Amino acid sequence: MKVQLEEVLPDQDRSFRLLLTPRLNDQFYWHFHPEYEIVYVEGASGTRHIGSHISRYEGSDLVFMGPNIPHLNFDYGVRTDCEQVIVQMKDSFLGKDFLAAPELAAVHRLFEQARHGLSFHGTTKQQAGERLKRLVTLPPFEQLIELLRVFQLLATTEEVTLLNTQPVEYNYNLKEQQRMKQLYAFIEENFKRKIEISEVAGLTNLSEAAFCRYFKKLTRMTFTEFLNQYRIHQAKQLLLLDHNVTEACYESGFESLSYFNKTFKKIAGENPLQFKKRHLV
Repeated sequence: MKVQLEEVLPDQDRSFRLLLTPRLNDQFYWHFHPEYEIVYVEGASGTRHIGSHISRYEGSDLVFMGPNIPHLNFDYGVRTDCEQVIVQMKDSFLGKDFLAAPELAAVHRLFEQARHGLSFHGTTKQQAGERLKRLVTLPPFEQLIELLRVFQLLATTEEVTLLNTQPVEYNYNLKEQQRMKQLYAFIEENFKRKIEISEVAGLTNLSEAAFCRYFKKLTRMTFTEFLNQYRIHQAKQLLLLDHNVTEACYESGFESLSYFNKTFKKIAGENPLQFKKRHLV
């Protein structure tokens, strides 16, 4: 259930990585990476789980995600033959000033919006999907030109939906990164039990009051809100794996079923049973 860091290396003779139908449908691969990612899926219906957003796609899907957004593999649980094209790249894959070029102003905005996670539909999804499928048939230079055409198409369409209200931000300095890494590791190991503020404050060598201010400044959430979101994400994954609501409640660290239902509805916009019925059709 832990989020995994995926190591992404560009392909030989390319400044980006191109993956075709990795076939992970039997693997629950909840992961993140510092690279941007375009995913096109065709011939399948499944779950779109990006950051705190969960929805269902039907027939095909096209998304563009910014760096460090945890997401689930799009073919999880899919039992039909489907085709996937995945492109992964750093924002500086064509040089650190690539997005600063005035000709790429719209693409620059697209990359900024991708930090929310973007889903495309309609004609845009169909046209971009066809271009992405063609990539593998082209020589490296033409692949790059075609990828830029895809960016421009996505940057100028209105057939797009922001998937997360807030962008995912990991702009911490090294000391803060180490502290947050410690806190994430602690939460991953202990979220199933009651966690006291004094425990997590002790990890960072701060007083409880200083820790609460520090944590709110970094994450824009209180520690309790953050922990509840983490637990609800765990509960969603359990529900997607066909656990019942009571199991999802206690296995994700909640001590009260009524508080779990209330918190789940506040964060997800629906109660756990509605969520499960909607996603496990």
